[in-house]
Amino acid sequence: MTNRWFTRIFGTRFDREQKRIQPIVDAIHAHELRLKELGDTELQSQTVKFREAIAQRTGALHAEVERLKQAKHDCPDPVERANLSDQLRRVEQSFVSELQRTLDDLLPEAFATVREASRRLLGTEVVVTGHPLKWDMVPYDVQLIGGVVLHQGKIAEMATGEGKTLVATLPLYLNALAGRGSHLVTVNNYLARRDSQWMGHLFKWLGVTVGCIDDTQPGSPERRAAYQCDITYGTNNEFGFDYLRDNMVGNLEQRVQRGHVYAIIDEVDSILIDEARTPLIISGAVGTESDEKYAQYNTQVVQLVRKQTAIVNDLIARAEPLVGDDGKGYEAATLLYKAQLGTPKNKKLLKLLNEQGVKQTVQRVELDRLADRKLPARDQKMRDIEDDLYFVMDERGRSVHLTDKGVETMSPQDPTLFVVPDISHAVHELEHDPELSPAEKIERRRTVEAEYAAKSETLHIIHKLLQAHALYEKDVEYVVQDGQVFIGGAGGVADTRDHHDPELLPHVRETRRDDGHRRDRGNGVPSDLQARGRGHSHEPAGAARGQARPRLQDAQREVRRDHGRGRAPA
Repeated sequence: MTNRWFTRIFGTRFDREQKRIQPIVDAIHAHELRLKELGDTELQSQTVKFREAIAQRTGALHAEVERLKQAKHDCPDPVERANLSDQLRRVEQSFVSELQRTLDDLLPEAFATVREASRRLLGTEVVVTGHPLKWDMVPYDVQLIGGVVLHQGKIAEMATGEGKTLVATLPLYLNALAGRGSHLVTVNNYLARRDSQWMGHLFKWLGVTVGCIDDTQPGSPERRAAYQCDITYGTNNEFGFDYLRDNMVGNLEQRVQRGHVYAIIDEVDSILIDEARTPLIISGAVGTESDEKYAQYNTQVVQLVRKQTAIVNDLIARAEPLVGDDGKGYEAATLLYKAQLGTPKNKKLLKLLNEQGVKQTVQRVELDRLADRKLPARDQKMRDIEDDLYFVMDERGRSVHLTDKGVETMSPQDPTLFVVPDISHAVHELEHDPELSPAEKIERRRTVEAEYAAKSETLHIIHKLLQAHALYEKDVEYVVQDGQVFIGGAGGVADTRDHHDPELLPHVRETRRDDGHRRDRGNGVPSDLQARGRGHSHEPAGAARGQARPRLQDAQREVRRDHGRGRAPA
């Protein structure tokens, strides 16, 4: 009741957000009245005018940033390099802050320029993916609001048909004026190609260059040129893999990407949450040291899997008599859900799930648990559901994580062995510790990075061993022929050299170690989009579709937690 009266008096949060943005929309309309009097050439020259204004306000800071970068590059003394790094960080922060203020000041006039350009292009023809189309779009006020929200680094929630593609042109144009590159991340290559050609018609008229990385080959000069454009369209995977490849090049000139400054993400809940769960992995040669670590932990993992199997069998045995009992059906489903978390491919479990109504009840338990996890910790009733297990498997996502019980079993003397430190927080603390000298900061940072790398590799190896032992069955998911491992698939099998499936690495090593002729190929540089996304200075995200409002509300909590993004409707 109190909330209802509060909302009636002060409006919803969305109403307040719209009220905050409305003066900006009014300013856009005011600039539009003046721009309508300009000729086409004068309107197109607005882009040059904006860039000159940005250079005038930020040029000195930008020059200082470049000077410090070069000085750091040329400096042989590590202590002096550390001092230069501190200076560079402070100047870069000042530069970014001043640039952001400048763009905020230019926003109304820049958005008005895009809107007027859209109006003047009405009726013109553009070829999109081989098909001629007539330009018939001019941003409405609701789209102007969406553009403001995206520029401010928030999530714009827009319904289907409200023109997200056109909305993105507004902040993309504004941020491209700085000449540092703006990215638009889409979910598939068709959308990347279509939108780069479709919206490129507008951008090119305004004198802004547009590229699409999905039209080019990885590592090619054409891809590098696409990244050098003012605005770059592409899919999440291509952006991610280019980032990984750039971290593996022999010299800096071979990199294709430049800095990560501004990105708009279409279908944010899909890209930053659902698909981000799948790591992007580039294969590389695996050395003997890694082989030894797999062998070192393999025995422990085998024992852990056996213990887990015993627990799962007990859970299934307790659930089986309860299946079919109307009064205890939910209790049985809870036990089976625990078993599914522990060993999803248990044959007895799969047989029980095929009985009428059992699978549906187990799915209800899963949904109840998801809802329970959103409650405050003190109100959660299902938070101990994993306590009996040593590790938890996700068959669909091919992921695994050790529980507290599993960590204690694997390393009873050192429970922190499998706790990966927060390297960004640790480095931040070091760099801002006034009691440490520059030389001590360098040494401490090396120690933190070494600990992070060692623990990450150990945890990665254990996870892959668990996946191989618990999720992959010989002659089902893979076969061994002539000392080589082949991954099973539709229509036959494929050599692991082509697939590089990391979950099979333990079996690959075991079978290939005998012949001694081939070297394995494993993970060169793993990454994921959630981690990479934090590399942008600020990263607004495009809206999910209107029908997915409950899903987006859940997703928004996770995006805010990982990326610090607010949400606003358009």
